[in-house]
Amino acid sequence: MAENYSHVLSHRVFQAMAQTSSELHVPSYVVGGFVRDCLLNRPCKDIDVVVLGDGPAFARCVAEKLKVKNVSIFNTYGTAHFRYKELELEFVGARKESYTKASRNPQTQPGTLQDDQERRDFTINALAFSLEEASYGELVDPFEGVKDLAAGLLRTPLDPEITFADDPLRMMRAARFAAQLGFSIAAPALRAMHAHQERIHIVSMERIIVELNKIILSRHPSKGFNILHKTGLLERIFPEMTALSGVETVNGFSHKDNFDHTLEVLENVCKESENLWLRWAAILHDIAKPATKRFDQKQGWTFHGHEEIGARMVPRIFKKLRLPLDSKMKFVQKMVRLHLRPIALVKGSVTDAAIRRLLSEAEDDIDLLMTLCNADITSKNEFKVKRYKKNFELVSEKLKLVEEKDRIRNFQPPVTGQEIMAIFGLSPCAEIGTIKQGIKEAILEGKIQNTKEDAQQEMYRLAAELGIKPIVQ
Repeated sequence: MAENYSHVLSHRVFQAMAQTSSELHVPSYVVGGFVRDCLLNRPCKDIDVVVLGDGPAFARCVAEKLKVKNVSIFNTYGTAHFRYKELELEFVGARKESYTKASRNPQTQPGTLQDDQERRDFTINALAFSLEEASYGELVDPFEGVKDLAAGLLRTPLDPEITFADDPLRMMRAARFAAQLGFSIAAPALRAMHAHQERIHIVSMERIIVELNKIILSRHPSKGFNILHKTGLLERIFPEMTALSGVETVNGFSHKDNFDHTLEVLENVCKESENLWLRWAAILHDIAKPATKRFDQKQGWTFHGHEEIGARMVPRIFKKLRLPLDSKMKFVQKMVRLHLRPIALVKGSVTDAAIRRLLSEAEDDIDLLMTLCNADITSKNEFKVKRYKKNFELVSEKLKLVEEKDRIRNFQPPVTGQEIMAIFGLSPCAEIGTIKQGIKEAILEGKIQNTKEDAQQEMYRLAAELGIKPIVQ
C-alpha cells in the first residue's frame, strides 16, 4: 500500500523523522488520520507520530534537523508538538491506557505499537506506516482498517462497548466521521453508542461542541445529526433540537416533522455556503415551533410568533452549548428573527416599503438571509416549490432595485441627533429620538427620498408637530 502515499514519503519532514529513527535506534511510525487521509486522497496537515521510546526527545531531534526552534513539550502526557511550514506535528511515546468510570482521561504506561493502535477510536484511524529505514513506508494494519476504508465502514479496534465506555467523546467522533466521510457505522458500534449515551455527561461541553461544529461543517451534516438522534446522544446534549421531531395529527390535519425539515434546510444551506453561523441559523430557525404549536379548527396547525420566540432562545442555547456570545450569536439571532420576512414577501404583494424595512433590518446580512430563506422553501409538492422559488427570484430582483435606488442597506438617517440638538437648541431628550425615528419611517415608507434635503424638511415638520421651534434657520 506504500504506493498510495509514496508522494509524501519523499517529503523533507518524513526524511528527517526516518533519519532520527535510524540515528537514535528508535522505531517510529506515522499513525492515525494522516495515514487514513493519504489513502483516501484527502488533504491533511496534522501528522501524529508514535515513537517506541521517548517522544519529546525524538521530537527535539527532528525539529533540529528541520531548523525548527519552538517545540512545545508536555511532560505530563509525554508528548511534544511543533509546526513546520503548513504542517502540525505531534509526537508521543507508544502507550497503553486504562480508564476509570468517572473520567475520560486515561492512566497511561509505555506500550507497544499494537497497544497504541488498540487505543484508537476506529480501525481506519489505527493505520500506521513505518519510518524505520528497513521498513520505510510499510503499512501496519492489524485491524483491517484498509478493508474498512474500502467498505466505507466505521468499526472500533476493540469491543465498541469498551471503546465508547472508556472515552464517550468517541461516540461524537463516530457521527462526525460518518458525516465527513459519508461512511456507515458498524451495527455493534451503533448499539454500543445507544447503550452508553448517558456516558456523554462526563465529557465537557467545550469538547462536545468542537465535534458538533465539525459535523455541521461537513458536506452532509444531516447524516451526523440523524445518527446522534437515533442513538439518543442528541437528546442528551441538545434536547431543544430533538423536540422538533415527530408529527401530530388532529381531525385529519398533520404538521410536518420539523426535525426532518430543519435538516433539509441545513442541507440546502450547505449547498450554497460554508458559513458555520449561517448553518447554525438553519438549525435554529424553527427551534421555537414546539413551544408555539397550536391547533386551530379553521387554520389547522399554527406556529405564530415562533421566529421571535426562537430569536429569544438563541442566547440561552448558545450559552449552554458553549458557543460564542458575541457578534456570531447576534447574527444567528437576527437570522432566526427575520427568516420569515422574505417568505412573507413571496406570498404577498411586494411593496417598496416592505423591501426597505427588510433591507434596513438585515443590513449587510441581507444576502445571507436570502440564502437561508431560499433554503427554507421545502415541500413534497414539487410544483409548489418551483412556484415559490420563481416568486423568490422576483423578490431578490426587487431587493437589488430598491437598494440601488434608495441606499437603505446599513441605513443611517441623513440627519443626526447632534444636528437636531444644534438646530433646535436641545439637550439630549426623548424628542430627538422621536424626530429621528419619524424621518426613518418616512424614508422607509417612501414618503420622502433618502436625501439630506428631504430629511431636513421632514425634521422641521416633525419638530413643529411637537411644538419645538428652531433657533437656527
